[in-house]
Amino acid sequence: MKLLFKQRMFSWFDSYDIFYEDGTVAYRVKGELSWGHCLRIFDAAGNFVGTVKEKVLTWFPKFELYVGNAYAGMVRKKWSWFRPKYIFECNDWNVQGDFFEWDYRIVSASRGLVATIGKELLHWTDTYMIDVVNPADALLALMFTLAIDAEKCSRN
Repeated sequence: MKLLFKQRMFSWFDSYDIFYEDGTVAYRVKGELSWGHCLRIFDAAGNFVGTVKEKVLTWFPKFELYVGNAYAGMVRKKWSWFRPKYIFECNDWNVQGDFFEWDYRIVSASRGLVATIGKELLHWTDTYMIDVVNPADALLALMFTLAIDAEKCSRN
């Protein structure tokens, strides 16, 4: 299952549209005014499905994940020399990016490859292609993509 992640060009807060391969809307993401990034995720029908919320005043970036209103876990960045590394503290997923921080692989210790995320270049706004092996993992893969984009935005 592939999702196209596109940031909206004109918005006061971070806003994104996520599309299926056929061009139909899968999710809409709306940023909220908060201390740190707070991104609320809605399905195509406009139903609230989750939140990615940045923890502030930490040594390394951390993002809390909520599916609906229930806390699902946290994504945190690990210290590394040349390639970014992240850990999901809600399951056995590990993430490693490439040197330029454009491409990522999400791998489960028990199931193997979960998803690949690639940043598409030559676009006016941040655009990623998310390729998820199991469609049930799509929401968490999207949440991770939102977290890395927010972390890059905070860093720059």
